[in-house]
Amino acid sequence: MKFFIDTANLDEIREAYDLGVLDGVTTNPSLMAKEGISGDANVRAHYKAICDIVDDKVSAEVISTDFEGMIREGKELAKIDDKIVVKIPMIRDGVKAIKYFHSEGIRTNCTLVFSAGQAILAAKAGASYLSPFIGRLDDISYDGLELIEQIVHIYQTYGFATEVLAASVRHTMHLIKCAELGADVVTCPLKVITGLLKHPLTDSGLATFLADHAKAAGK
Repeated sequence: MKFFIDTANLDEIREAYDLGVLDGVTTNPSLMAKEGISGDANVRAHYKAICDIVDDKVSAEVISTDFEGMIREGKELAKIDDKIVVKIPMIRDGVKAIKYFHSEGIRTNCTLVFSAGQAILAAKAGASYLSPFIGRLDDISYDGLELIEQIVHIYQTYGFATEVLAASVRHTMHLIKCAELGADVVTCPLKVITGLLKHPLTDSGLATFLADHAKAAGK
């Protein structure tokens, strides 16, 4: 399973990368705004700064919702760095744009996916990644993990190359369940990744070992 961090904060990206488990980054306009990044030139410069930290796979989202606009923006984003994956919304023109970028050899991440039907369309169009938003489904009393299971099954049945990128991952159990269900990638905040480190028995066991070592050393 690949770990992506869902943020535009450079310090958080560096921390996740230094941990040694980071495979990529996902961003969106909301995350850019949260970091106070605005204006095309500043946004592109920030994407480049992210690319300079990580090894590959930085999702950069288009703002346009029409085919021509998405193609224009996507091409500009792809020029920033070879690590860029163009993030496209799951709408009619988005599916068309995914098909176009696939034919041009530009990787895409189909975002805002909430159903298996949408997942099939994205895979048929040639999306590199598919982002089902499981946390947002949970918010409306639908089991987001059930959707992950359904999409993984469909993709495996038909041999689709699109990777399932579980998004809107809110906590460590979301992440672990996605791993159990066979999601190819999870993207989540840094706290979810570092949350995997924590277990009370690890803490108490380490404290005991250190205390015993101190006694043996006469400290």
